[in-house]
Amino acid sequence: MASRAQGEAEEQMEEAEDLQERDASAVSPAIEAPEVGPGDESLAEPLLLPWDRFSAWLHCICVVGFDLELGQAVEVIYPHHSKLTDKETCSDLSLFPWPRTGCLGDTQFCFRFRQAAGRKSSLGCFLEHFDRDAPVCLKRDQGHYYGYVYFRQVRDKSLKRGYFQKSLVLISKLPYVTFFHSLLKLIAPEYFEKQEPCLEAACNDIDRWPAPCPSRVLTLPIMGVVMKVRIPSCYDKPGMSQLVHSSENDSLVSIVLPSIHEVDLFRCFSPVFFHIQMLWELVLLGEALVVMAPSPAESSDTVLALVSCISPLRYCSDFRPYFTIHDSEFKEYTTRTQAPPSVILGVTNPFFAKTLQHWPHIIRIGDMKQMAQNAILRRHFLELTQSFIIPLVGAWNWQRM
Repeated sequence: MASRAQGEAEEQMEEAEDLQERDASAVSPAIEAPEVGPGDESLAEPLLLPWDRFSAWLHCICVVGFDLELGQAVEVIYPHHSKLTDKETCSDLSLFPWPRTGCLGDTQFCFRFRQAAGRKSSLGCFLEHFDRDAPVCLKRDQGHYYGYVYFRQVRDKSLKRGYFQKSLVLISKLPYVTFFHSLLKLIAPEYFEKQEPCLEAACNDIDRWPAPCPSRVLTLPIMGVVMKVRIPSCYDKPGMSQLVHSSENDSLVSIVLPSIHEVDLFRCFSPVFFHIQMLWELVLLGEALVVMAPSPAESSDTVLALVSCISPLRYCSDFRPYFTIHDSEFKEYTTRTQAPPSVILGVTNPFFAKTLQHWPHIIRIGDMKQMAQNAILRRHFLELTQSFIIPLVGAWNWQRM
């Protein structure tokens, strides 16, 4: 695993050489490239067909409901031409929090599942062009999809089960956790009130968005609201926040996101704060880890925080922010006939306490509290990773001489 980390360090040599000079607490404004909106021709995009712009951001939007006889099932997929294989759908069926009766109200979380073999995109070259300038940790995931979930459960005596249980899910290859959770907060409440016409309108809005181009400030209209975001670039210095500033033309902008992907590290690690350096080492070495949390939200946030703590390096092993017994890799990851694989699993079902008790590293997370020390902890992790990278880069430069 150390050689893997060294390979990542060499790929990012130019960025690592700058680490010695940078001030991790510095804040710089986002590069004020011309703001990009629908119809802007400055992107030099190829001729795109309907739904190509949508596909640059999302694979599809799913509605997953609970049927008393069939169990969990995908009810709707938008756009209608989008497909999920049987194996991918099996992963989708894990979208309901456990235990279900303890999750009244709305909750959001993230999961990740393997892409079916042989699936290809007609937009490959077009998307790779934008991926080229993205940081390694934010590149499009070539072998997996992310599922961003908005789950609603409320009591309903008119239903046999006594509860209304439904999830709205955004399926994407982009690891933009903060962005897609913010997008769901706009779309999901409207969908639960107005049903499918709302999803069709949202998909049409997204299909008019510009592509997710790194370093550009993008204005993205959705459901009568305008979001303003900046996609990070591989040329950004690690530890420097690229703030998106408001301008005179922002009268229609409703939401400005300071980050598209960062989770609150301090909140996630507060229950295990005295072990953070050991956790950083385990992630760096690709050790098998299980995160047992009280809710899917805390499970997925903690796993994503672990994966991001070695930034700017990319975590190259598998990770599942919310893993359930319905996942298609369940048997593969819980077998006792071989050593635990290099993977980070986030779970909530107590069943895993026994099934995975032979794993070498188990993290038990209690309820998280809101804190305000995220920037300090993010800087601490960056300095740990810097101290690991710099000697490797120095040795690599010495061998070239």
